[in-house]
Amino acid sequence: MAYGYIGSMKTQPGKRDEVVAILLSGAASLEALGCRSYLVGLDIEDPDTMVVTEVWESKERHDASLQLPEAKEAIASAMPMLTGEFTSRELVVVGGLGDNDE
Repeated sequence: MAYGYIGSMKTQPGKRDEVVAILLSGAASLEALGCRSYLVGLDIEDPDTMVVTEVWESKERHDASLQLPEAKEAIASAMPMLTGEFTSRELVVVGGLGDNDE
């Protein structure tokens, strides 16, 4: 079964759009790494909070993607703009629209 990850992060005031740009900058290359879905959403109630929802072929593929130099560079660029307030949840994805599981 597929691996899912949902995480939220809070940015310093006024830095949300810069962090969103960093998060989306490498999205096009994720499919080749085993990513089935990668979405960045903005919290309606808090203008400095965003939520990232991911579905991967496996947890191993997700973890491997975070070790790539470009991923480490993106994380390092975004970190100074974040407050340190994070949430995360790991999931076993069993199906749904956009799962692409044949």
